[in-house]
Amino acid sequence: MEDRDWLIIKVLHEQKNITKTAQVLFISQPALTARIRQIEQEFDVKMVYRGSRGIHFTPEGDYLAECAQNMLTNIRQIKEQVVSMGTDIKGTLLVGSPNYLTKFKLPRLLGLFKEQYPNVEFNVVTAWSSDICSLLQNQDIHVGFVRMDHGWRGEKHILHEEPICIASKQEIKFNDLPQLPRIDYQTDVSYKMLLNNWWGKNFSQSPKIGMTVSHLDICKGMVVNGLGYAIVPSTIFKNDENIHQIALMDNDGKPILRQTLIMYQKEMLELKMVRRFIDFAKTVDFNNLI
Repeated sequence: MEDRDWLIIKVLHEQKNITKTAQVLFISQPALTARIRQIEQEFDVKMVYRGSRGIHFTPEGDYLAECAQNMLTNIRQIKEQVVSMGTDIKGTLLVGSPNYLTKFKLPRLLGLFKEQYPNVEFNVVTAWSSDICSLLQNQDIHVGFVRMDHGWRGEKHILHEEPICIASKQEIKFNDLPQLPRIDYQTDVSYKMLLNNWWGKNFSQSPKIGMTVSHLDICKGMVVNGLGYAIVPSTIFKNDENIHQIALMDNDGKPILRQTLIMYQKEMLELKMVRRFIDFAKTVDFNNLI
């Protein structure tokens, strides 16, 4: 078995489709089919069979797919440890980040790090903060940036805290919010619960949702064009003087803050590249990282 064979099994198990698997791996369908047949001959089992709706794995195939994930992780970790034994800081850093940070913060952070360590490459996975915790737990990534704690029991460090605000192009009054159109956006369940709990403590009526969009930056554009108000992290309107903001306060009159954290498993610090990146991230001013 070659390393690529384990990758074939993993991707095929994810895609459940020969055509899509070939596209992901950049190989022809005949070559992929031939390689699958060779893997089956090597283990003397039937790994997959074709159905009307794509590829189906046999129990033996499911077991091989589980082994493939473990094998690929072990191979990657062996290579990382060998590279880390040298004196140079090099390798591929696997990073998980939610959409907002990936778009507005991460490019500059990675660029600054690469200026100091040009031999480091990056592989970035964009996901919800809650999913990033799962990626960390499975060691599919080295470090993860998240917007809330999510009960992570590994290593974590707060990089930035920013106030949450009510943002609108027109000046609005706090007590009028239930009657005004609100622009909502898809976000993590825990953050959604935070906003819903705050709303419930301040208003007896449900918010008037004028529209729901997929991402925070789309929500920003709607607010800028006067289509409603939104409850958002204040930094997305940091340089926009035309947007009126009302800070969200808790029952004690303190501003409600949203954290940005870097998380990782302690054993990842054994890799020099990862350790150096974490130390670097802790020194960066995230408030001005645009």
